Amino acid sequence: MDRSLPTGFVPEDRPDKPVRPKHAATVVLLRDGSSGPEVFLQRRVKGMAFAGGMTVFPGGGVDQRDADASVAWSGPGPEWWAQRFGCTTEVARALVCAAVRETFEESGVLLAGPDSTTVVEDTTGYSAARQDLVSRDVSLAGFLAQEGLVLRADLLRPWANWVTPEQEPRRYDTRFFLAAMPAGQRADAVTTEAAEAYWATPQQALADFREGRCHLLPPTEVTLSEMAEFDALPAALAAERTLTKIMPKLIERDGRWHAVLPGEPGFEEA
Repeated sequence: MDRSLPTGFVPEDRPDKPVRPKHAATVVLLRDGSSGPEVFLQRRVKGMAFAGGMTVFPGGGVDQRDADASVAWSGPGPEWWAQRFGCTTEVARALVCAAVRETFEESGVLLAGPDSTTVVEDTTGYSAARQDLVSRDVSLAGFLAQEGLVLRADLLRPWANWVTPEQEPRRYDTRFFLAAMPAGQRADAVTTEAAEAYWATPQQALADFREGRCHLLPPTEVTLSEMAEFDALPAALAAERTLTKIMPKLIERDGRWHAVLPGEPGFEEA
C-alpha cells in the first residue's frame, strides 16, 4: 500500500543521531455494531506537536507516576505484561497504567471497577478527577485509591509494538492494547487534544483514508487493517499475538514523503 504522508509533510529538524523513544500506550476501543466490530477514533487538533491532524486511537506517553506499585490491580500482573512486551516489570506496570489513564483522560472510558469482577457503568461522576488526571494534580493510583476502584488489567489485550521512525525528533516506543467498550459507559470527545471523535468500522475508516477524508499514521492504518479481518468482537479479543518492535522508515519519492514498513520495497535501501 502507498503510505504517502500528507502534502507538505517534512520531517522536522531531523537529529544527527536518533532520539531515544519514550514509552507510550495506545488503546483500540472496540464495540459491536450493526455491521460488525467498530473502533473509537479521534482526529487530533492540527496544532498538536505530534501527529497533529491525524486520526488516531486514544493514547499517550507514560507518566513517571504510572509506575506506582501501590496501584490497586486486578488481572494479569506486571510480570505477565513484561513478558508480552519485552520490557521490565516496572515499565510494564507503567504501560498498563498509562493505557488506562490515557483512555480515561481522552475518551472518558474507565477500565476500572469497585472490585475484580465489576466495571464502572457511568463515569460522569468522575469528571473532576478526570481533569485532575489531565493536569497531573493526581496520579492514577491516587485517583483509584480515593474512589475505591481497582484497575482491570484483565480487560486489556496486548496487540502490537510500534516505534517512531529514527528520522523524527519526537519518538515513542508505543505498545498497542485492545479493549472492549464497557457496558453502560460512553466514549466522548471531551479533550483538548481532539477536534472530533467517532465510532467507525475499520473498513469505513480505511475507505476514508484511501479517499483522503482522513490521515492515518502507519500504525493506525495497519491496526485498522488487522481489525477489519474480524467479524466479531470476541474473536479479536481472543487472537493470539507474538509481538515484535515495528519501526517504519521515511523515504522521499517524487517530491512526497512516504512511510515504508519492514519487508516493503525501499525499506532496506532507506
